[in-house]
Amino acid sequence: METSSSILTTSQWEHVDVLVATLDRDQAIWVSGYLAGRSQLAPPTRADLNGTAAPANGNGNGAALNGGGAAAPAIAAPAAAPAARVASILYATDTGNSKELAGMLASAAEGKGIPTKVSDLAKYKTRDLKDEQDVLLIAATHGEGDPPPAALDFFEFVEGKRAPKLAGVRFAVLALGDSTYEHYCSAGRRLDERFAELGAERLADRVECDVDYEDDADAWIASMVDLLEPQAAPAPTAGAPAPAAGAPAAAAAPSSYSKRNPFPAQILENVAITGRGSSKETRHIELSLEDSGLTYEPGDALGVVAQNDPALVELLLDQVGLSATDAVQLKKGESTLGEALGSTLEITAATPRFITQWAELSGSEELATLTAADKAKERTAYLDGHHVLDIVRAYPVPGVTADQLAAGLRPLQPRLYSIASSLNAAPDEVHLTVSTVRYTLHDLDRTGVASGHLATLTGDDHTVPVYVQANDHFHLPADDAAMIMIGAGTGVAPYRAFMQERDVREATGKSWLFFGERNFRSDFLYQVEWQELLKSGQLDRLDLAFSRDLRTPKTYVQDRLRKQGAEVFAWLEDGAHLYVCGDATNMAPDVHRALVEIIAEHGGTDQDEAEHYLGQLGRENRYRLDVY
Repeated sequence: METSSSILTTSQWEHVDVLVATLDRDQAIWVSGYLAGRSQLAPPTRADLNGTAAPANGNGNGAALNGGGAAAPAIAAPAAAPAARVASILYATDTGNSKELAGMLASAAEGKGIPTKVSDLAKYKTRDLKDEQDVLLIAATHGEGDPPPAALDFFEFVEGKRAPKLAGVRFAVLALGDSTYEHYCSAGRRLDERFAELGAERLADRVECDVDYEDDADAWIASMVDLLEPQAAPAPTAGAPAPAAGAPAAAAAPSSYSKRNPFPAQILENVAITGRGSSKETRHIELSLEDSGLTYEPGDALGVVAQNDPALVELLLDQVGLSATDAVQLKKGESTLGEALGSTLEITAATPRFITQWAELSGSEELATLTAADKAKERTAYLDGHHVLDIVRAYPVPGVTADQLAAGLRPLQPRLYSIASSLNAAPDEVHLTVSTVRYTLHDLDRTGVASGHLATLTGDDHTVPVYVQANDHFHLPADDAAMIMIGAGTGVAPYRAFMQERDVREATGKSWLFFGERNFRSDFLYQVEWQELLKSGQLDRLDLAFSRDLRTPKTYVQDRLRKQGAEVFAWLEDGAHLYVCGDATNMAPDVHRALVEIIAEHGGTDQDEAEHYLGQLGRENRYRLDVY
């Protein structure tokens, strides 16, 4: 009996995988019935007729295959409609949002008779680009304007000299980004501009989405389907159940939890794991997933739907002279202003949207200047140092209404945390390693939205809404493969999950951890667990770097890598997989530079060749990053 992987091509299997990930229970049942109905009307295959007839050809008629030349019985078929162009849906994902939207677009398109192919740009075969028909690109922007790391090779190809001319190809781009960054939606913009330069025809203007992307993305998907829908779409196939008249397209099943419908997880444990005298607070948090149906793999992330600090809500209300009981109109309906500021709207980080809104209300020339298109750098610098509260204090607006205040605020977004547990080791649970963000700005104490909220949930019966965000680019290698794990601070979280999973599976591959923090005595996260793994032999090597121990020189993980350079290179030559998790601004680039130096020195190459070596590891999925 053939398996699904042998029946389907790689491209088809990726399409099915992406589509299934977006379906709730009712949608999956409908699709199952639809496919069953389609299979009943499909023309007979060569195997069905025992070698006597081929499937129907393009004219709907069977061709004779037997030695006597007798024709197979004709198969009734509707009049042929013009062949629909294939829509190739290509996505570049950082946190999984682009992948989810690609699946939604594929589902909507297929429902209108538009054939589609779905591919992650990290796996897309660039040689196929010249033969595409319609290309729909969904691209997230990573960090300060870069493409997602896994998609870098595609960007290098399409922006390089080897990129083919794309005359005859039509395209459209949905760009995802965060407007608080200077290079907003840069990855999508680059693809949009480059496809046009290569001669492709733009189906529609590029759409750029901020972190509250859902409404704009839904509208873009609907517009793409309308643009591409065949002139004469085939009639519904007999046997495929149709939705009841007037019924919604999809009814959310109570057991289907996602970003749009998070699960209220009970907190089982919430303790500080940094010691006395530490300059930071890092917490280990365990949550129950019992009865949620949520599953995850080591390397995935947990989305946490947090609430704003009640003290900050009160300060903001006092500053603008409004009451928590004032009514305010939001996209999802009417609410009280207190509830909206507490759990629905982002009131910490300001955005360009808020600057524009407050400049109009206050009449401030300084704020108005920052809204200019050529002031992106200045605007980003200002937003880095001024929260919503700081702006309304500096530029008061007497008589501002609740609706005027809310109009400049974007929806409060979930925060993603690397999962620090294995579901096989801790069934029905998910663990997090969270550093509580605390700092002072303009003489006021501030906290991170999610980390500050989680730090308060230490009593009994607390729950927090959560969902699982898959991270396909940071999963474990095969059980017999060696891996080098490099992490600083809470970047150690996914490696705890890795080692728990490998322990359960009795994996034979070697494991080596490089871990860095501030102080050995107070900040060696999960110290006892790592020592037990070393003792049992599950963890083969452990190298530590502490940057603020007074009795030792300041040491970072990249320093430990260089010190063990010969052995690190030997592991890579033997097939080891590299993982890097932590700060994207300093730690990850520093580690990358150290790896290039190690490869150049111990591999006898120059820097360019060493960079190519690392790039090849990435193409082989042996160099993986989870940075933030």
